[in-house]
Order: sequence, then structure tokens, then C-alpha cells
Amino acid sequence: MKNRYFKYAGAGLCLALASVLAACNEGKADPKAEAPPPASVQADLDANNFKIDHPEQFPLATAVEHKTAPALDVTGVVQPDIARAVPVISLASGRVVEIKARLGDVVKKGQLLLRVQSNDVSGAYQTYVKAVNDERLARVQLERTQILYEKGAVAKSALEQSEDTEDDAKADLNAATEQLRLLGIDKDHPSGVVDIFAPISGIITDQQVTNAAGVQGLGSPNPFTISDLSYVWIICDVYENDLDAVHVGEYADIHLNAYPNNVFKGRIDNILPVLDPTIRTAKVRLEVANPGMMRVGLFVTATFYGKQAVTRAAVPSTAILHLHDREWVYAPLGAGHFKRLEVVTGKMLPGKMQEVVSGMKPGDQVVSNALQLQNTVEQ
Repeated sequence: MKNRYFKYAGAGLCLALASVLAACNEGKADPKAEAPPPASVQADLDANNFKIDHPEQFPLATAVEHKTAPALDVTGVVQPDIARAVPVISLASGRVVEIKARLGDVVKKGQLLLRVQSNDVSGAYQTYVKAVNDERLARVQLERTQILYEKGAVAKSALEQSEDTEDDAKADLNAATEQLRLLGIDKDHPSGVVDIFAPISGIITDQQVTNAAGVQGLGSPNPFTISDLSYVWIICDVYENDLDAVHVGEYADIHLNAYPNNVFKGRIDNILPVLDPTIRTAKVRLEVANPGMMRVGLFVTATFYGKQAVTRAAVPSTAILHLHDREWVYAPLGAGHFKRLEVVTGKMLPGKMQEVVSGMKPGDQVVSNALQLQNTVEQ
């Protein structure tokens, strides 16, 4: 009897506690009831169209008017100005015994670049010595003939012939002396090694010689090419449909991929008259003053500007959605309906605004936070 009593008493206590807890729960507010209702998305037949039950959760922004000059961005590469590139020539043939400079070195005019051991020196010096002896003999004969002519011992024709022989001997001597000078040989101290010096100051942009290599004078590739890179060329590829925006004499903004924060001015020097038949582009050449950071081969982006300003739309940068290598905005259609539109954006503007090149116009409305709406659609 006692066990049955405690059993009934425990059951009554449990029922009493359950009633108290139920009453407490009825007095508390449900936190989910205080939050805004979740947005429900209903897809349309068009994948870019959909309906949202609570569109007020996504504020709209109105595209403002932005005036700017039309811009054309093209890619290019830094190249040396061929008018400022000078080949280093070795007139002597022979074997390279020493190289004093390498590709990429900065050299000064008159600096020793390489030395060539050449048999041409002995031949040129032999010709010089022979010319000296012939000129000396011709001069002595002329002096003797002049004395004989003054005494009436020889005819005037003999004197004229001696004078002609002396003139020919002097011409041969001058030619032999000049040959030694071109080879860089001191006629008073001849050597079998020819020194090659830099003709201008600049940077060695090409090297076609190594130690112990052979050179064949003018018949071989130039050992070095020195380029003055104080001014360089930017060679750009412009599609034929965009050629009307490029004119000789105008200026373009140059952005180096290696130094994106620096902007340089380049003058359009020439538009080549031949198009690439495969990709339908023309080469446009710009001349740019090199502050020292433009290296041959660097990739650049050149921006050409039109003369007449155009009006474009500008929206908050958060209204642009970057998805699958494309750019989109969400435009309201009314009654909770939205449409995703593809646009082409331009440069960033002050105030965290984004220029829209095509796809919408000033006055159009878009969702101010496209990423938030996109996340809701994907849920």
C-alpha cells in the first residue's frame, strides 16, 4: 500500500511541474516571430527572371549620369626604338679572345666591348708599310726629276709623270693609314689584337658572340646591338573596328602591367598600313619617354580617348555582380519581380561608384546590393 501511495504521489508531482513549465513558455515571445519574414523566391520560365515575396528587403539605387570621353583599351609591348639602336661592327675577322660586356649591361660611348685576334691586322700593316715605302720612293724621284727639269735635262712630260706617281703613292698611303685606323691599330705600335669599342651610350639589347667564337667581319652577325632606351616604342594591336578611335599625333595613357600605379603619356607616332589577316588587327606605334622603368618586352595597356564626351550610367559598385567572368545587375520589374541583366562596366569613380559602359542608361533602377540578392536566389 505504501509503495502504491508513493507511485501516485510522484505522478501527480510530474503533472504539476509540466503545467508550470507550459505556463512559463506561454509568457515568453518567440524570437523567430520578431525577425522579418524570409524572402521566398519563385523562379520564372526565364532563368534570369524571378519573383520575391518581400522585395522591400532589397533597396534600389538609381543610375546617375556620368560624362566621360570614350576610351579604348588595347594591349601592347615595349620595344626599342630602332632609330636609336646601333649595331656594334667588327671590321676584322678572327677569334674572340676577350669579352668585356654582356647582354643587358649599360655601356658608355667609347667603352671597350671585346677583343679579336685577327690576321687582318698583319695584312693591313703590311699594306701600310709598303705604301710608306712607295710614297718615299715616289717623293725622291719627284724631287730628282724637278732638278733635272730645271736644268733642261728632261722634258716636262717626265716631270708630270713623276708628280702623278707621287700623287698615287700618297693616295695609297692615306688608304692604308685609314684601314689601320678603322681596325683600331696604332701604326707606330701594331698588335695582332683588335679592340672593339661602343659607338654610343646605351644598353646592350642583343649579343651574338661568346668567348673563343669566330667573327667574319662584315659577313657575320653583329657581335652586339646597343640601344638608347631614353625613348622607347609601344607596339599595340588595335582591331580594325576600333581604328577610327586612333589618330596619329594624339596621346594615350600607358599603364605598365608591372607598375600598375604609374601612368605615362605616349604619342601615336604611326599606324601601320597592313592588317594582320588572321586576327584583323593593325599595329599602332607610340613613342614614350622612358623614366627608367620601361624594360624591353614588358606588357602594357594603352588607353586611347576620343575627342567628344559621351554620357554613361554610374551605379554603386555593390550593385554590380561579378559572376562567371561576366558582370550583372538586378533590375526591378514591379510587383516583386526582378530581372538579371548583363552589363559592361568601365572604370571606378569617386564615391565607390562604378561606370557602366553598356547594358543600362542613366535613370534606370537596380538593386543596390546585388550579391545579397544573388545569395537569396541561390538558397
